[in-house]
Amino acid sequence: MTNQARERPAARYDHPAAREPAALESECEIAFTRRSGPGGQNRNKVETAVVFTHRPTGIKASASERRTQGENRRVALFRMRLELAIVVRQPIAGLHDSTYRPSAAWCSRLKGERIEINPEHDDFPALLAEALDVVAACEEEPRRAAALLGCSPTQLVKLLKAAPRTLAMLNERRRQAGKGVIR
Repeated sequence: MTNQARERPAARYDHPAAREPAALESECEIAFTRRSGPGGQNRNKVETAVVFTHRPTGIKASASERRTQGENRRVALFRMRLELAIVVRQPIAGLHDSTYRPSAAWCSRLKGERIEINPEHDDFPALLAEALDVVAACEEEPRRAAALLGCSPTQLVKLLKAAPRTLAMLNERRRQAGKGVIR
């Protein structure tokens, strides 16, 4: 990405994984349950487990390993965002007429051609979704996608590897298209 391209305003990225927690929760059915197993009286007698079902897609995410409902709710919501990032693909506006700009969140994580994000950070699902959408729009070609995102192909693949299923899914789509696998 050139300096001139970096100076243009970043686009707003609208993917379910990038939505604010309250907005995403409003799109979900939320169920509270008890889970059996070790953990004592609180786990066995109190509904601390949380299950989110995203109504538009049917995707489910749950958490029950924490001691409180609030902690499990936070973990389940993060898992929902991550699952949405991996499964849901959105079209990328401006990709084919050269007006595409990475989102402000993506640009804020770029340091040179490096992407700096911890896979457990709340921004990770949104960045992963954006990267996967651009890769899909570039016909599963990480080099082309990396050029549009302003990072190196190695950094893009490293980001994809941070969520293990993503690289496997990308390689399956590449295999179906008669392309080689990415390691």
